[in-house]
Amino acid sequence: MSQKKIFEKKMSSDNDGIRFATPEPVARYRAARLKCGNIADISCGIGGQTIYFAMQCRHVYAVEIDPVKLEYARENCKKHNLTNVTFICGDALDPEVIRQIPPVDIVFSDPARPPEEETRKMTGLCPQIPDVMTAYAQKCQNFAFEAPPQMPPERILADGLDCEMEYLSLNGQLNRLTLYFGNIKRHKRVAVSLPSGNAMVDAPVDLPPIVETNKLMLFAYEPDPSIVAAGLLNELTDDLIKITGPVRLIHVDKKRILLTSDLLTIHPMVKNNYIALRTMPAKTNEDLEKIREFLEKSNVGKVVIRGNVDPKEYWNFRNSLESGLFGTKKVHLYLNGENAMICELIYDE
Repeated sequence: MSQKKIFEKKMSSDNDGIRFATPEPVARYRAARLKCGNIADISCGIGGQTIYFAMQCRHVYAVEIDPVKLEYARENCKKHNLTNVTFICGDALDPEVIRQIPPVDIVFSDPARPPEEETRKMTGLCPQIPDVMTAYAQKCQNFAFEAPPQMPPERILADGLDCEMEYLSLNGQLNRLTLYFGNIKRHKRVAVSLPSGNAMVDAPVDLPPIVETNKLMLFAYEPDPSIVAAGLLNELTDDLIKITGPVRLIHVDKKRILLTSDLLTIHPMVKNNYIALRTMPAKTNEDLEKIREFLEKSNVGKVVIRGNVDPKEYWNFRNSLESGLFGTKKVHLYLNGENAMICELIYDE
């Protein structure tokens, strides 16, 4: 993603700084959520989040152990004409660093984490959340932490953390997870879709489980990824049922979920809405040929494959389906192992 899409202004940074910096829509949203008098932004990196804290708060104390990144943060704040930031170079848990920070309303921490882990876990954060809360206990009672968004709520709760878990998507892709402690904790689980700012929170009571199926009804919906990550599918389905009547759940593969119903509704926490064209067997070469024949008769020219397909075979498979197709329509073909669910996106651009 280019700097132009991430930031309003070109940022001073090395490659790693840009890679891990908070995108502008996320930073702006989070700063509005954490607006207060004084805030400490520890592990501030090149200042992507610091900038927007400074726009919302009276004063920001920006801490970074890497002097090069801290200098970038200083330059980036200067580019935005911000003068209400104190920059502190050092380890955020160093008593000498903590001494330089007065009592603040909120401590925000974006801890370092391994670029890749087989399983994301809280112990991979550095510094770890309990250590930060203990170190700053005399400075503040309200904490916010960024954590890997791939971490499900049950894994966070298993570590005994009493916090609000806010999963953020950006332009239809899961992007951030923020954990809120103290008086800034408002709910248990929250899903937020940016840049729109639409949100959904956990229901106060247990909702009935969603009925599962492996066949499309007349319409299909792809939930916003923040809904799935936050475990709020039941809440979303409960909303949809009030308008559409029965809603069913389809597990396409480990990463993909579809909801389906016989009445159409447009919901702000649905990423894509589809007309369901057909569910067809997809086990054999003969099945695939019948699918291709159906696509040809349906005026289809392009087929987007969605499902558990080997990336190395994706284009071979797609080209085999598109061979001989000269229609004007584009469809999305969801593969769940046994069936192919053929959908046409509503309001495709």
